[in-house]
Amino acid sequence: MITPRTLKGFRDYLPEVMIPREQAMQTARTVFRRYGFSPIDTPALEHLDVLTGKGSEETDRQLYRFVDNGGRDVGMRFDLTVPLARFVAQHIGKLGTPFKRYHLAPVWRGENTQAGRYREFMQCDFDCVGTQSVVSDIETLLVIHDLMTALGFERFTIHINNRQILTGLLERLQLAQLSLPILRSLDKLPKIGVEKTAAEMVSAAGITPDQADQVLRLAACDGTPTEVLDQLPDVIGDSDTARAGVQRLRELMQGAAAAGVDPARLKLDVSIARGLDYYTGVIFETFLDDLPKIGSVCSGGRYDNLVATYSKQSLPGVGASLGLDRLLAAMEQLKLLPTVRTPAPVFIAYFDRDSLDAYLRLAATVRAAGIGVELYPEPKKLGQQLKYADSRGFRIALIAGGNELAESRCQVKDLQSKTATDVPYSPDQPEPLIEALKEALNT
Repeated sequence: MITPRTLKGFRDYLPEVMIPREQAMQTARTVFRRYGFSPIDTPALEHLDVLTGKGSEETDRQLYRFVDNGGRDVGMRFDLTVPLARFVAQHIGKLGTPFKRYHLAPVWRGENTQAGRYREFMQCDFDCVGTQSVVSDIETLLVIHDLMTALGFERFTIHINNRQILTGLLERLQLAQLSLPILRSLDKLPKIGVEKTAAEMVSAAGITPDQADQVLRLAACDGTPTEVLDQLPDVIGDSDTARAGVQRLRELMQGAAAAGVDPARLKLDVSIARGLDYYTGVIFETFLDDLPKIGSVCSGGRYDNLVATYSKQSLPGVGASLGLDRLLAAMEQLKLLPTVRTPAPVFIAYFDRDSLDAYLRLAATVRAAGIGVELYPEPKKLGQQLKYADSRGFRIALIAGGNELAESRCQVKDLQSKTATDVPYSPDQPEPLIEALKEALNT
């Protein structure tokens, strides 16, 4: 006998987990499509050189890689943005620009597991490739905002930065060649604090304590978006690159206000750097106000040079990714997930052995009206069947024995309130029952 077990960092999804998971994915698709993003898919495996060196040293270490039967070095995708860059470079002649896509698919990273984080997890990405317009930056922010509200969250904050600001400061300090180790150190600031971040910058990047202090002075800018924008010119000095980043942030905030985004949900946070090295402009990280320690649940930014690895054509891009598993873990902690083990809201009890054909007609009638229904497969005692229906989370039970069917009526029982109502029903005149079901399900 083989002991049934799963690998560390991987998991099975039971119906009570998979149902809200699919619902969240469908919500994401709806929001993405509303903005004109089209679906694509790419292989789980890529040539190894397509993936390595595109994220960070850490993601390279976490990469699942092996030699396949054909002797090729291959890797499993660690995100959906790098495969997108390869995809766009390969197909842009057919796609045209700007190209807007969304992609919902699993990715793999051999990282340490923790609450809400696994080695196999689903990403829900959307990106716009082929334009540097600030409109695409603004739209990315709007999609993140609409996605969070559509998923049922009211208390969340989108943190925003622009990599150009730090890049310009580093150029002024003549540290541009050390930007990657500085960025990686800065990305740890919320976790390890100012003193340890400064020490790490000095040791990892080889910069002076004074240079580290100037970088951290930038990260310390705080307040309302307007206050942060007013503080930045004194910190960045005469860097044209940094000034361009500040101006871009001004335009982004102005666009968000024009679209009606609540300013309380936006925070200019010039300390965030994002762990992936390919971001070049605006950066987004979204935190739940009630669970900030769970980390960002929707992150992204602008990457104007990533596709250059695969193509000589200039194909700038911007987008973000919803961390579905982390988000669902947060929803579970906040008790926002209903306990449901069936996608069908209506249950039909089968307790009159001689009335199977009538039950099948009843089920077909309800389904034809667009309502999900499950017919119990065995004519057991009614109590046993209702216990099953309760355990699965059905909302309504339809109960009709031979006598009720002969009298053209059916009992509609609300399994939450335990109230029941007799409703007229016959296969030729199902309207009263369908109306009663729709009313009960909408309450």
